[in-house]
Amino acid sequence: MAPEREARERAATGASATSRSRPRLDQPQPPRRRFLPEYDPEAFGRLSERIARFLGTGRFIVWMTVVIIMWVVWNVSAPRELRFDNYPFIFLTLMLSLQASYAAPLILLAQNRQDDRDKVNLEQDRKQNERSIADTEYLTREIAALRVGLGEVATRDWIRSELEDLVKELDERRSGGPGDGRVVFPAEHPRGRDVDDR
Repeated sequence: MAPEREARERAATGASATSRSRPRLDQPQPPRRRFLPEYDPEAFGRLSERIARFLGTGRFIVWMTVVIIMWVVWNVSAPRELRFDNYPFIFLTLMLSLQASYAAPLILLAQNRQDDRDKVNLEQDRKQNERSIADTEYLTREIAALRVGLGEVATRDWIRSELEDLVKELDERRSGGPGDGRVVFPAEHPRGRDVDDR
């Protein structure tokens, strides 16, 4: 009994040693450490779209114009010790260029997201058009088959005229000459085809 137990223990320790050295495929790996901060690209994209929409409104242009006019008026007419940006307005130029350097990539990001949405919409429209064309072709074939089928249907007038011809032929055979003028199946409308015939 003892040798079997030792063999089992060796097999168990050997199996656990190999399982420690090999990664397990049935369990997810631990997350890797990242040195850069993480962000949600969708949330950032939505924020960029909001900013791009605001930058494209007249309200933004009006507020920016009011701020620039107040900036210039303050730095020209305020007492010298209260001015924070003198005549060449270098700080104003720096702020406007900083705003432009952030606004342009945000607008491009919003535009790229809109382009991606447009591609998805165009693909869905293309698939819908293909389905509509296939449905239209199917209905066209079905209507053509119905027309062909209706062309072979016997109408009431045709059956009546065939039966009248047969009656005339029978009368001629019996009497040995043309019929006596009796109409076996009188037409309901002498002018032509019945209204209900199709």
